[in-house]
Amino acid sequence: MGTRDIAVVLVAAGRGERLGAEKPKAFVELAGRTLISHSLENIVAVANLAQVIVAVPKELIAEANQLVSAHHLTDVSFAVVAGGQTRQESISLALQNLDSQVAVVLVHDAARALAPTELFDRVASRVRETKGAVIPALPVVDTVKRISDDLILETVDRESLVSAQTPQGFLAAELTEVYAAAQAEFTDDAALFQSFGKSVSHIYGTRRAFKITTPEDLTSAELLFGVDVRTGIGTDVHRFTSDPEKPLFLGTVVWPGELGLEGHSDGDAVSHAIVDALLSAAGLGDIGSNFGVDRPEFAGANGSVFLSETLRLIAQHGFQVRNIAVQIIGNRPKVAPHRERVEAALFELIKAPVSLSATTTDGLGFLGNSEGVAAVATALIARPNSSPIDRLGA
Repeated sequence: MGTRDIAVVLVAAGRGERLGAEKPKAFVELAGRTLISHSLENIVAVANLAQVIVAVPKELIAEANQLVSAHHLTDVSFAVVAGGQTRQESISLALQNLDSQVAVVLVHDAARALAPTELFDRVASRVRETKGAVIPALPVVDTVKRISDDLILETVDRESLVSAQTPQGFLAAELTEVYAAAQAEFTDDAALFQSFGKSVSHIYGTRRAFKITTPEDLTSAELLFGVDVRTGIGTDVHRFTSDPEKPLFLGTVVWPGELGLEGHSDGDAVSHAIVDALLSAAGLGDIGSNFGVDRPEFAGANGSVFLSETLRLIAQHGFQVRNIAVQIIGNRPKVAPHRERVEAALFELIKAPVSLSATTTDGLGFLGNSEGVAAVATALIARPNSSPIDRLGA
């Protein structure tokens, strides 16, 4: 390990209007984590890292500090600063917080949240070798046209064109000097650097460092992660009660005019089967191990209580419900008159499609004798993978 003398300035103060989100771009979630968090995950692994400075909108400093705290390293200093009205102003404000031991500065956009650690290391290494400014870039692969309004003027030779990326690397002393003297706005650090007559070289970038600017870009980024999809099955059976005053609950709602079901809670076989299916899919046990009959707080509880707690448990493990299918087995009650009401109530609670169907045992067994009701449920749940799948390569 060499001397820790590298600082990364993470620019995360943009409003991101083109992304169409309700929050600044860097605070938008990708696969369950913000773009800032994805960026920091790769930044904190940079060799010889001494400092990380994150520039964010002033009103989001507290939220940014919470995100940054999850990535703190004992031998790296972190600072969250208020950004400016432009990218260039944000970087200028961030550079005022550079530690004295920093020799190399890498400026990176949070919008390029998936840029890998090795890209940071390669840029920093080339800055040391050349004692100059270095940016990553990729060849332009599309045919490029010069236009005027809707008229094509000419085809530009793309052989001499590249698309600039970040992180862009500089000697700390030179970068702070040009930012302090800047009189005009530029779209990237390299352009500002060159405006002072200084040279900038480039290395081959990576497609992983693409910029997330539009909703389509965010969708493309999400596809790199894929999802962890799981299914589960659950069953529940309850006998009809002899108490004519006990109502029948199925799918969290009352079915008027029907005998209720026996059970420690309300006997809601539909809700209980769904709970078992969700817990099974998430690998979190079953209704008995989570809400056993030895727990008095669940005595007489409505099925919505068990469903709500189950949804909370699977959410803690990063899962979202994608679909539920549940089938009632028995001669009674008749399902058709209640199907839409039950499906609507369960959708409102679970926030995912729920389909309800019914069948009989053709007169066989206790269900065929109208002694009780059974329910079988299947659940489809999913969560984003924690790391992107390398579908882009270099």
